[in-house]
Amino acid sequence: MKRKQLLELSIRACLEASKQIMDIYNREFTVEQKEDKSPLTEADTAAHNIIKATLKQSLLPILSEEGQTIDYQERAKWDTYWCVDPIDGTKEFIKRNGEFTVNIALIENQVPVLGVIYAPVIETLYFAEENIGSFKIELKKSKDIEVILNKAVKLPCSQSSVYTVVGSRSHMSEKTQAFLEELKREYGNLDIVSKGSSLKLCMVAEGVADIYPRYAPTMEWDTAAGQAIAEFSGAQVIDYETKKSLVYNKQELKNPWFTVKRN
Repeated sequence: MKRKQLLELSIRACLEASKQIMDIYNREFTVEQKEDKSPLTEADTAAHNIIKATLKQSLLPILSEEGQTIDYQERAKWDTYWCVDPIDGTKEFIKRNGEFTVNIALIENQVPVLGVIYAPVIETLYFAEENIGSFKIELKKSKDIEVILNKAVKLPCSQSSVYTVVGSRSHMSEKTQAFLEELKREYGNLDIVSKGSSLKLCMVAEGVADIYPRYAPTMEWDTAAGQAIAEFSGAQVIDYETKKSLVYNKQELKNPWFTVKRN
């Protein structure tokens, strides 16, 4: 498949999964606990199955949060694969605050080259591909793929008047608090916004936030799609230790600390 076809396929997968997610979101649902103590709902599993079935058409392997038990010896052979989080922000889903997303990224040689993020409750889609840039579109009127590709707004499309920091709604570490104090000394007045899921990376890509410090644990599927959208909008996603872009398909799927910021 050509890259445009892969982009269309991943958008379709996000939208199809989101139909099932919203059906479950709008009724009573069960919550289980995974081995790492993180929550799992029937919506996570249903979305995973729909995305997997849709992306299967590409004949590329899939690494998904809900199908993560793939031996590194096998993954290490992958040059190109999908990195998927069926629901990023399951805690936000359970709270029913709407701040969760469906994330799909295409990774080539450990680098995200395509990313799609859809927020089902607010019907907002972000997508990016290295040759065309990053885009945003509200889908309240149409979910036709051609309309989406032709009508989406290129990012960044906004600019904050006050230096704006976006942080996690559910994971605010002491190190992050200390970093905010440093920013206050440097910039004076700060606008600090809390947001769930990968919407934080999208806010930096969009230009409504200037920086997103993440000094707490994340996994590769949490950030892959958002990194593509942020970087192809002109922002940076920087490893706290190496000062280089985050890389993927590592033996250890946990991300290092990182910062997303506009140049």
